[in-house]
Amino acid sequence: MSRVPLSVLDLATVREGHDSTDAVRGTTEIAQAADELGYARFWVAEHHNMPAVASTSPPVLIAHVAARTRRIRVGSGGVMLPNHMPFVVAEQFALLEALHPGRIDLGIGRAPGTDQATAAALRGVSPHLTVEQFPDHLAMVLALLGDERVAPERAGPLRATPAARTFPEVWMLGSSTYGAQVAAALGLPFCYAYHFAMGGDLDAAVRLYRSGFTPSPRFPEPHLMVSASALAAGSTEEARYLAGPSRVMARNLRTGRLGPIVSPEKAADADLSDLDLRVLPGTQYVGTADEVVAGLDALVERTGAAELILAGAVYDPQTRRESLATIAKAWGL
Repeated sequence: MSRVPLSVLDLATVREGHDSTDAVRGTTEIAQAADELGYARFWVAEHHNMPAVASTSPPVLIAHVAARTRRIRVGSGGVMLPNHMPFVVAEQFALLEALHPGRIDLGIGRAPGTDQATAAALRGVSPHLTVEQFPDHLAMVLALLGDERVAPERAGPLRATPAARTFPEVWMLGSSTYGAQVAAALGLPFCYAYHFAMGGDLDAAVRLYRSGFTPSPRFPEPHLMVSASALAAGSTEEARYLAGPSRVMARNLRTGRLGPIVSPEKAADADLSDLDLRVLPGTQYVGTADEVVAGLDALVERTGAAELILAGAVYDPQTRRESLATIAKAWGL
């Protein structure tokens, strides 16, 4: 059976008893495994001031990962544009593209990726870094990265690199209909963050993206990717046990009890209420390879996605690598 490409989204999670160096090493090993297994893309997120997440600077981590992989595309899932001046983002990703031509993705989001106090620390007192300016800042990034549709005067005399030969692929990310409509209006590929917005606007976002899509030189047709969290193991019971830390992590985020990701043993002993068990997202697709693939197939059928990208918070990077290998084999990569 021919299936859509699969990719990997990673947060460089920090686990109890380990540090950020261990987290980045684990992410690098996961990326190398994804590269060998045939996954299409490896994206890293942007989060700040979170004890469980070491992925605070996507461009730095992308440079490291791309240098240690062979053919997989590497990118951001995503850069939270309101935290950064657009010229800086364009320069960073133009340089990444110069280092690794044809392999760099710039996924752009509108959320802060953190709490409001941390967002204020990132942005300082600049009047130029606000969510309201997102459309203008996105247009500036596109102009600086060679989008032919944006008037050259938008960038003025600025150049992201002196002599760009190729440009990174720009994606719009979102967990609501807003991102879908922006991507449609600009003719950009769109990734819906279903892995943490299960109760959100997936169907409406997909419908608005397709119905409102304006063809662009690089994308004459809509191109949709959907994220999902997945974990496969030898048995359903083992997979549920290994997915336990993701549910505890979701509970901690919801209640403000932030901390490193806990072990499966500790997660199994966690005091989760019946309500927690019903409403916490945890990992969406958990089970054997066949069970996970069936769920992913249904998600593709529901959305018509051209690609899927797989998230998954686990305690041990080895667990993630084994899960990705299991899914890749069953998917036919």
